[in-house]
Amino acid sequence: MSEAASARSRLTPARAGGTAGGPDPAGVPGPGSAGTAGTAALEPMLREWLPAQRWFAGKGRRIGRIEAVSAAELLPPGSSPGLLHLLLDVDGDCYQLLLGIRPSPLPPALAPALIGHAESGPYAGRAVYEALGDPRLASLLLERLRSPGTLGPLRFDRDPDTPVQAGLLPRPLSGEQTNSSLIYGDAYILKVFRRVGPGVNPDLELPRALAAAGCARVPAPVAWYEAELAGGEPLTLGVLQPYLRGSDDGWQLALRRLGAGADFTAEAHALGRATAEVHSALATALPTLALGPEQTARLAAGMTARLAATCREVPALRPYEAGLRGAFDALAASRGAGVPAQRIHGDLHLGQTLRTADGSWALIDFEGEPARPLADRRRPEPAVRDIAGILRSFDYAARSHRPFAPAWADACRTAFCEGYARTTGRDPREDPVLLRAYETDKAVYEARYESRHRPDWLHVPMAAIRRLSEPQRPAHRMPPPAPGTAPTPHPKPPRRPLA
Repeated sequence: MSEAASARSRLTPARAGGTAGGPDPAGVPGPGSAGTAGTAALEPMLREWLPAQRWFAGKGRRIGRIEAVSAAELLPPGSSPGLLHLLLDVDGDCYQLLLGIRPSPLPPALAPALIGHAESGPYAGRAVYEALGDPRLASLLLERLRSPGTLGPLRFDRDPDTPVQAGLLPRPLSGEQTNSSLIYGDAYILKVFRRVGPGVNPDLELPRALAAAGCARVPAPVAWYEAELAGGEPLTLGVLQPYLRGSDDGWQLALRRLGAGADFTAEAHALGRATAEVHSALATALPTLALGPEQTARLAAGMTARLAATCREVPALRPYEAGLRGAFDALAASRGAGVPAQRIHGDLHLGQTLRTADGSWALIDFEGEPARPLADRRRPEPAVRDIAGILRSFDYAARSHRPFAPAWADACRTAFCEGYARTTGRDPREDPVLLRAYETDKAVYEARYESRHRPDWLHVPMAAIRRLSEPQRPAHRMPPPAPGTAPTPHPKPPRRPLA
């Protein structure tokens, strides 16, 4: 059962539309009531449009039930353009839609955003389109975020100590899959969550906690908006953060270095230190716990179950199943008493990192794996899960290069772990059983993903599968700092050519 399905009783229709007429404190007219019943005429076009969206999770299966959970007009009824905010229950999953409403035909610049034409209901004869592609409507969202307040079921809030600039030109960020983002000028980026559920999204919760702890490695939220539905927890719908202008995406930066035959160990070392700083700040700001033997056994059992399910789906894994299972058996046998667990990033890889214009590293996108239930993503876990994600990402980068550059990946993995150790005082490789289990679990996840979505990439996780299924070799161990001394900065690793 999906998270949204299990919470369906809490996603009850709210006071759709809320207050009507009159300007709000931002100088924007208040919303009118669309009424969830009034959106029924949009259902046929949405059935056709939703499966084509990159962020829609129901691809490959026929849509059954569509039901409006809430509907609010963010401009007065009859405005042109109009802006309709919808929370839509689609077969148990809740999605956020922002729909523009205009008389037909649409201006040529908006034609690619067309969803369809309403034939009946309150929008009869009008064109319905994706609103985030309309600069006028996207600008309205920023105006709402500038001044806290409520609009029907929606609540807009911001950091009281951080004013939000007005009048910035919005542009959509291309290339995303599970969410949609807008960049305002070069000042802010607004992430609009598409698949939502009750509870605070970690991409709001964790950056706010890190900002309060004084950690500068993560852009602090400036403003956000939520939905308050009858009888349930608020749903996080969007987060506005500073836009790190001039930053390099960590994945693209690594690929450029590979393509140029350049070393990346200095960057990997610095990224290890940045990751360790974020983990340390999260452990200080939010509750932690120690996993006992029973919890560790359950953790290993979950990994084993995922392996078995993936082997049924991906035949290429079957010859390696016994060897892979050994990593999880070793974790269960370790008894795991006292393994620290805390809040973590949850989906960390090079694509979730930015090297900023001043040469430092920042971590972004703390939502976690969107396919996992929100409650799972908010549970404390061993920090090594994030570390395993970055280590696997170095391998992905190296195997995307022709010829394959294993020495580059190994050097980056070593440098990252050493950088992490210089900040925390402990090298992640000092826990070889735990690290191997999480790397194996990540590689199994990758094999399933690639088999489903990018079969031509299946060879990348399969190379790791073969390595991880072999008997474990003794792990390299880095001497810890002397007792009573703080970790010291690591010298910049020498540059060396790729093997």
